[in-house]
Amino acid sequence: MFGNLIQLPRGFHLTQDLVKIVGSPNFPVKVYVMLHQKSPHILCATHQLRNAELVDPTYKWYGPRGKILSENNMTKVTPTGSLVFQNFEEAMSGVYTCFLEYKPTVEGGVKNAQLRYVVYGYREPRYYYQVTAQYHAAPCYSIHNISFEKKLLKLINKLLVDLSCEISLLRSECHRIKVQKAGLQNELFFTFSVSSLDIEKGRKPCKGPYCEASKRLSQAKLRIERFFNQQVKNLGKHVALLPEIYYIEGTLQIVRINRCFPGYGINARSHPDCSECCVMCSPGSYNPRDGIHCLQCNRSFVFGAKTCL
Repeated sequence: MFGNLIQLPRGFHLTQDLVKIVGSPNFPVKVYVMLHQKSPHILCATHQLRNAELVDPTYKWYGPRGKILSENNMTKVTPTGSLVFQNFEEAMSGVYTCFLEYKPTVEGGVKNAQLRYVVYGYREPRYYYQVTAQYHAAPCYSIHNISFEKKLLKLINKLLVDLSCEISLLRSECHRIKVQKAGLQNELFFTFSVSSLDIEKGRKPCKGPYCEASKRLSQAKLRIERFFNQQVKNLGKHVALLPEIYYIEGTLQIVRINRCFPGYGINARSHPDCSECCVMCSPGSYNPRDGIHCLQCNRSFVFGAKTCL
């Protein structure tokens, strides 16, 4: 594996000891390390040098805080010159430079190489689902619509009660729609969000199959789809008379919306090897909220800026 950290299928975990990042003599190589995890091995070598025999090689690494010693609690330089972060933190993001001295042969003269890496911390996106659905409704100013709205949200909350998910109504509107061959009809448009509550920081350790936020949200999405599909089946039983308010088949839409922590953003163009990651904003940019874009700021000189000072 060469160059930047490879992208793996979602949910697939590869031991970082097996991943090795190789430098380039022509440009800084970007490296992505998940926060609070061990990094891949960052080699003090190019493709060519990695496969060559080096006589009496010496390695010196320098980072944002100066020279890196052979080993401490946070970083390690292996005997072969690889840099490894043991437990990556935000403050470790930055430019790292390796100086390599070696002889190509025993009799040969000393040669040197200088390799630069830009190391970014990243997180998985904190996403939520935005759900939209339409219902055939009572007249728009009818109290029955308001009562139905409350009942619907109560049912969905009860449906997801064991998943520690938060249901928030974003929009509820009633409109008169002209339907071909059916005249004017009243329709309710519902939009609500389903997000994961942070149970990992709770006092009691989570036990069960739905501890991870992604698993809880996936299960919530599945249950909501089943809920609306069941309404279609139940409606089919009303052969003679339809209820006043009922779900309109085929109008359910569930869209995943990504969010990042402040100081992070998603940019497939700048970070093609971590295109779905929330990567720390580069110097010259910042993100003050939980959006997915790092905004330009010429006064920002640090990685992961949350303000433009």
